[in-house]
Amino acid sequence: MLVRAAFEFAARRGMAPSVVHAHDWQAGLAAVYLKTLYATHPILGGTPGIFTIHNLAYQGLFAADWLPRLDLGWEQFTIDRLEYWGRISFLKGGINDARTITTVSPRYAAEIQTPELGFGFDGILRERRADLVGILNGIDTEQWDPERDPFLTVPYNAANLGGKAAAKADVLARYHLPVIPARPLVGMISRMVDQKGFDLIAALADDLPLLDASFVVLGTGEARYQDVWTRLAAEHPDRIGVRIGFDEPLSHLIEAGADVFLMPSRFEPCGLNQMYSLRYGTVPVVR
Repeated sequence: MLVRAAFEFAARRGMAPSVVHAHDWQAGLAAVYLKTLYATHPILGGTPGIFTIHNLAYQGLFAADWLPRLDLGWEQFTIDRLEYWGRISFLKGGINDARTITTVSPRYAAEIQTPELGFGFDGILRERRADLVGILNGIDTEQWDPERDPFLTVPYNAANLGGKAAAKADVLARYHLPVIPARPLVGMISRMVDQKGFDLIAALADDLPLLDASFVVLGTGEARYQDVWTRLAAEHPDRIGVRIGFDEPLSHLIEAGADVFLMPSRFEPCGLNQMYSLRYGTVPVVR
């Protein structure tokens, strides 16, 4: 297990860390181990843990019989420890045992304490609210800079937007769509899941081609949503283009070439794409 391996590596180096910073349920047991297996360790004992929640909807739920395999005792299988509706939750362990809990925005720190966006963990988080803080996420402004972006054929900035028109032509060509400068180009780069609002888009799928706009989509996710977009692209090859998968250079080109960035998410802990869009002079339309 990665968390145990990281701790054992640190212990063998003989250097005590100042803090252990764990992210999301995948590393939730780090805080638990600091309070249990390594509580009296000569090097790791007493090390404070910070736990950052990027997305509360993913909670790391597993059958209770994993506890012995994790070198954790059955005393952890209680409502005030790891037990969550008959299973164990790595996320719950991280929340309970970290000294400080952070999220990727101040607003999200407040939202996850509500029944609507707490996904069953709002009560646990309200119990720890004195130790919960939101720190706004940010973007790499050197990597995401239209003036220096290596994936753009023509760089541009706020004072000279000529390169944006070139990026629009380039992305339309990549998707084999006609270059009609006056037609708005709507871009989407996303995981194709309910959280990202793809069910809302699917409900209006047949209305999209009626708009005087072109759409370019990049992402991967649930097959039903991939199928919606691939069908639309096949039926309307002059207006809709889709690429299933991940493509870093193409994502930069879409952010630069689109006129509008569509983000219909049902919730966003922070959301980076709207920040990229603003950086590239693309209007983010978000739910």
